[in-house]
Amino acid sequence: MNFPLTTSSVFTQKQPAALLFAFENEHLGGPVAFKNLLRRLGPKEFRGRERQLCLLHTAGKLAPQRILLVGLGKEKEFTIETLRRAMGPAVKKLREVGIERAAVQVGGSEACGPDVCLPAIVEATMLATYRFSQFKPDEKDSTELKSLTLCLPAGVDLKLAKTNVAKAEVVAGATNFAREIDNLPGNVVTPRVLAEYARAIAKEQNLKCTVLTKKELDQGGFGGLLAVGGGSANEPHLIVLEYDGAPGGRALPVGTDRRAVRPIALVGKAITFDSGGISIKSADKMDEMKFDKCGGVAVLAIMKAIARLKLPLNVIGVVSSAENMPSANSYRPGDIVTSYKGPDKRGVTIEVLNTDAEGRIVLGDALSYARERNAAAILDFATLTGACVVALGSFAAGMMGNDDKLQAKVLAAGERTGDRVWPLPLWPEYKDKIKSDVADIKNTGGRYGGAITAGAFLAKYVGDTPWAHLDIAGTAWTTEELPYLTKGATGFGVRLTVDLLSRWETKL
Repeated sequence: MNFPLTTSSVFTQKQPAALLFAFENEHLGGPVAFKNLLRRLGPKEFRGRERQLCLLHTAGKLAPQRILLVGLGKEKEFTIETLRRAMGPAVKKLREVGIERAAVQVGGSEACGPDVCLPAIVEATMLATYRFSQFKPDEKDSTELKSLTLCLPAGVDLKLAKTNVAKAEVVAGATNFAREIDNLPGNVVTPRVLAEYARAIAKEQNLKCTVLTKKELDQGGFGGLLAVGGGSANEPHLIVLEYDGAPGGRALPVGTDRRAVRPIALVGKAITFDSGGISIKSADKMDEMKFDKCGGVAVLAIMKAIARLKLPLNVIGVVSSAENMPSANSYRPGDIVTSYKGPDKRGVTIEVLNTDAEGRIVLGDALSYARERNAAAILDFATLTGACVVALGSFAAGMMGNDDKLQAKVLAAGERTGDRVWPLPLWPEYKDKIKSDVADIKNTGGRYGGAITAGAFLAKYVGDTPWAHLDIAGTAWTTEELPYLTKGATGFGVRLTVDLLSRWETKL
């Protein structure tokens, strides 16, 4: 996808189509020929309602062959997410009518300035045009939008605009990268294959990559990951990517704030397929459990993006990957599992009540590992609980943690990017629910408050390290078309986290 930049009006672009945004009941300006086209519209054909579209053929009266009017809704209710949600259907409409090249007017009002709206338009365009077609070739007559000219107001700094476009392309490209892997089935992506993706990212972006296979996991005492992955012929892996971008690397002068060097840890659950193990899931929708790797894949995509953007931080990505299958070697309900020791030098013991509550167990090992690496803060991503979907639906991820400032930053990043999150409490009463009579903790806390008791389980591993947990079970994939996303994986968490890290400060 190409995004040429110009300060010429969209009405001067000799393109098959030009996009023009309009708020509800807004009186649009432009050439006389354009106003004449508007006068021919009936009272209900276009009023600028949110995501309303109206395609006008210019019949040679204007440079563009068509004008696609795109509604933004009420101006006082406008947000950047409104723009993304309007741009998505517009791009899909262009594809539907077979248009490969178009132009769009950017930043025509105070509510939608070019500095903020430009990245949103680029992101929405790239996300809306993504299609998973690896196993089903596109139809012969399918057309993809290949070029979108961005028409900016006169006087805009084109150099800065070009930089903003490039950043947006990196972020959207990383999100689509995550979607592509997430959409792959369990017979294609196993923990070993996921490790190969990590190695490829490391080679491409000059990152350090460490992969612990079953032998190293045995030697290191990663009891949680080994237990969950023990029932599968595809062995579990712990995947670690390291990016050193802090100024001066790790050898800063004496007196420098060492918190600038301690890495921020991103931890992800990557169950490449989740049958539930001995506590096997219902057959209904079990095919969707290929998406149980979305948290870990998001971490890989984020590491790819921040390396390309050269963010001035040290970041470590830790992905705990296994396949949860029933077999003679599977862990069982009633088993007691000992987690990786980590900095506390004593592994947490877990009473297993349900083998389908496996995500928190593999995350426990990864969180302990991140703490052992002296992480300044930890952010974890996991398709962890159906209870979170019951609580929040598919509109937001559940967020829990132990640091209000970190959670506030995550919440704000979610609002800016459209990867929305919503805080849930972690009161002591929830932690009481996972106390075990025979071990340190048990891996389920009962039916009620299930998303929160899962978060309470994870809290056992992070100590005092600032930490935020994102339960993305409801947001990691979609079974219906969304405004700028198609059915399948969404890449949730990539845009949020890159935005968060781009604005990171040494102190929380």
